[in-house]
Parts: sequence; structure tokens; C-alpha cells
Amino acid sequence: MTEVRGEQEAERAVLDRPGSVPERKQRMRRRLERLIGIAATEGNALLPLRNGDEIFAAMLKSIRGAEYTIDMMTFVYWRGEIARRFATALADRAREGVRVRLLLDGFGSRLIEKDLLDLMAEAGAEVAWFRKPLYLSPLKQNHRCHRKVLVVDERVAYTGGVGIAEEWCGDARNADEWRDTHVQVRGPAVDGVAAAFAQNWAECHDTLFDAHDRFTGHEPQGDAVVQVVRGSASFGWQDMQTLLRVMIESAQERFRLATAYFAPDAYFVELLCAAARRGVAVEILLPGPHTDKRVCQLAGQNHYEALLACGVEIFQYQPTMMHAKVITVDGIAALTGSTNFNRRSLDHDEEVMLAVLDEDFTAVLDGHFDEDLAVSERIERGRWKRRSAAQRIREAAVTPIRRFL
Repeated sequence: MTEVRGEQEAERAVLDRPGSVPERKQRMRRRLERLIGIAATEGNALLPLRNGDEIFAAMLKSIRGAEYTIDMMTFVYWRGEIARRFATALADRAREGVRVRLLLDGFGSRLIEKDLLDLMAEAGAEVAWFRKPLYLSPLKQNHRCHRKVLVVDERVAYTGGVGIAEEWCGDARNADEWRDTHVQVRGPAVDGVAAAFAQNWAECHDTLFDAHDRFTGHEPQGDAVVQVVRGSASFGWQDMQTLLRVMIESAQERFRLATAYFAPDAYFVELLCAAARRGVAVEILLPGPHTDKRVCQLAGQNHYEALLACGVEIFQYQPTMMHAKVITVDGIAALTGSTNFNRRSLDHDEEVMLAVLDEDFTAVLDGHFDEDLAVSERIERGRWKRRSAAQRIREAAVTPIRRFL
């Protein structure tokens, strides 16, 4: 087995021979396009947004400036002042004749206040629910819409990790202000984000488009090459798994992963280890003492020993909950969106990710990663091997349910 694995890694080194940055970007682009079957678009402008202060301000500004259409969907829409601000902004635009559609996950947004739903409905906004648990067959209960999408006037789109709740407000200054990343998109890639909304809206509503939709084209807005990849619950290998595999296996120098929920299967653990063994610097940034899903954290910690033994570096973010979903590769490519590095995202949830080939965009995300590492704690291999028996028992206890985490 070791001999076969060594031969495979040697073959990978030949396939990923060094080349110029344009050559490497083109090679990665063609892999993604051919293996996933979705064409990348050129001429996009991307603006990385970090934490609620930046993210919510940008999203609300776009909503308040809408002239034709607003399409928004989210997994989490809870209570609080930020929830009211979004509902009020959406209702205001609906009263002015803007077509407003809001798609809420039936489980994740169950805590939304009824008066906010009434406010939006009375203003003329269309609110639909994705798979309300009470009305589902048992087979669909576990398949949720985890996508976060906002598309305004077919011209600007947002996607990333944030939900509409107080937890995301602020700037990760304390344990009450979560750390997250969202992206503003302008250019042809907006259509891919819009398609993610349309796919789920079509399941919940009879009208897919109307006279408000202009279906206009896109002028170039920047230099970023972007592929929009959608993940959906189904049996067998999925596009999101292919996307992650291509990124890991294409890395030559450095692979960085920041994720809120890390609970991969053995296959993806081995992919990360194989990358480290062939000389790639593999860095994983995860939540530390502040996490909203301790069970998922335990499932991921069960893999720490194997990863550390391969040379993978693991860091735990200390100030607050780390909720971002970001991958960077070799300073030339990045992934960001709603997908976590866990079985739930890859097998059970509706997700959307931006695969970006752009050095400037990737550099910004790498800069954010460096700043996050400065306030994170590195997991030392020797110390982790000496962890308590109680910790090991807790890790083992969640093993039977890890495919749902």
C-alpha cells in the first residue's frame, strides 16, 4: 500500500511540474472546468468582506439601492436588531415596487420573529420556506439549504458564511462577535450565484421568473476568473467533493483551510496527508474554545493525530467562533462560500462556492489568514498525543454520527 501511494504521489509531482503563474492558473482552470463541467467566467470583480461590520453594511447598501429585483436566501435568520434592519430594508424596497424574494431554510431560520415575516409580506415581499421539517418525509429532514445568497438587480451578488443574526455583528472583537468572510461579486459570475438561488426557489415556489427580471448581459468589471460551484444532497460523488479534491491535489507549495466545522471522512484526511507528504505546507485553521457545535469539533479532533503525524499544521482560533469557509492554494487560487469541510456540507446540504483564480484576491484572503493565525493556538503533536483519556472517549463517542456532522 505504501509503495502504491508513493508511486501515485510521484505521478502527481510530474503532473504538477513547476510553471509560470499564468500556466499554473490555466492548468487549474481547465481541471476545474473539465472535471466539474462548469465553465469559469472572466472579467469579474471580487471584494472580500470580513466580519459583520463590513458584510452587513455592504449588503444593506445594495438592498437599499435596488431598482428592480432582490433575491436573497439564507440558512440562518434569527432574532435581534440586525434581523429587523434587513426585514425593514427588504420591506421598504418592496413597497417601492422592487420585486423582493426571500428564501428561508425551514430549520435554520425557524427562530425568525413572526412580526418580521408579517412586515415583509404586507409590503409585498415574497417569502418562501425551504423544506419545513413538519411537512417533510423522513428522508428529506436532514437535507438543508445552507447557501447564503443575495443578488440585487442582476448586477451584484454576495455569498459566504454569514447568517442574519446578532452573532455575526461586530468585528470579531470578543466572544459575542463571530469571525466570518463574505464576498461581493460583480461581473458574469453573478449569474452563477443567481442560479444557486433559482435552483432552490424553484423547489419552493411556482413562479421562477417574472417581468421584473431583465436578463441583461454583463460588462467586464475586473480581472478575476471565477467558477461558481453548487453542491446538493444526493447519493454518490458530488461536484463539491471534486472541487475540494482538485484544489488539494493541485497544491504545489501551500494549502490553507479555514473552516467552521471540520469533520471529514478518511478519504479527505488522506488527501490532506498526501499533500503534506509531497512537500506542500498544509495549514488548517479551526474554532478553538468558542464553538457552537462541540460535537462536530470532537469529530474533527479524532483526526488530529493522523494529520499532525503527516506534517499538517493545525491551529485553533482563540478570540471567538471561527465561522469562515476559506481555502487558498499557492497564492493563486481561492475557494470561499458556504461549504464547510465536513460530511454534512458535502453529503447533505445545498451549498455554493466561488472558485477564484486571481492573485490579488487570494493575497487578501491569505493576509486575513495570517492575521487570524496571530491570535490562534497551534496544536503541538507531542502534546496532542498525550491528551487525556476523557478527551479520547469523547472523540470516539461521536464516531457513529460523524456522517451527519
